[in-house]
Amino acid sequence: MIRVWRERIVFFLTTILLTILVISYEPVLIAEAQSSTPTPTPTAARSFPPVAYPNRSLSASPAQLPPLPYAYGALGKAIDAETMKLHHDAHHASYVNNLNDALKQYPDLQKRSVEALLVDLNSVPENIRTKVRNNGGGHLNHTIFWQLMSPEGGGQPSGAIAQEINQTFGSFDAFKKQFNAAGAARFGSGWVWLVRNPQNQLQIVTTANQDNPITDGLYPIMGNDLWEHAYYLKYRNRRAEYLNNWWNVVNWPQINRRNLSLGTLRER
Repeated sequence: MIRVWRERIVFFLTTILLTILVISYEPVLIAEAQSSTPTPTPTAARSFPPVAYPNRSLSASPAQLPPLPYAYGALGKAIDAETMKLHHDAHHASYVNNLNDALKQYPDLQKRSVEALLVDLNSVPENIRTKVRNNGGGHLNHTIFWQLMSPEGGGQPSGAIAQEINQTFGSFDAFKKQFNAAGAARFGSGWVWLVRNPQNQLQIVTTANQDNPITDGLYPIMGNDLWEHAYYLKYRNRRAEYLNNWWNVVNWPQINRRNLSLGTLRER
């Protein structure tokens, strides 16, 4: 009988001790769990020099369709007049109109540049975020694109960009081969770019749809449009032929201006 009572007393004391330990330990577990979860902080917009033009950003107050700097048929060595007219007057104009429509209820957003909107999409209301991303990107990409071509374009690059291309890729021919291969390999619609990365190095990248490299922290120096509307009337499904002919209209002086105006990416 004594043995039974002794066991009951031991069990009772053990239960009390365990309860005290659990009560005293539980707050520690909660505190540790809370401290292991980082407090969300707003993502700061990355800072870039002007992207749309070498000397200025692209206004969204309101967005406007820039005129072509040449006649529709002036780039016949690579792109036919009908394609240029549809590409600029219909496709680019649609991006501009859609962007303005998305921003019409947000006057504060209209005060920001298109680049600023794209590098800080999380600050754009969710109900228009995709529309701003697609159409703001389309407006920015095409504004850059028209400047990168010229009726007097083509040939070998010169100046600072030529030296950097040779240092980075070995030669202009090697660079052109890699650029075309990246463009041909991009599945579906998108763009192929020569960018400067945060390490101040040249790099070839592609983006999907109308995304611009600035959303990935990369500065676009030059780029080619891979959407079928950019080439299909003349080349049908022969994207590789379009990519190869495009070098006949590349505006190297403008690309040098973009490269020189950039310098080193400002600290983000």
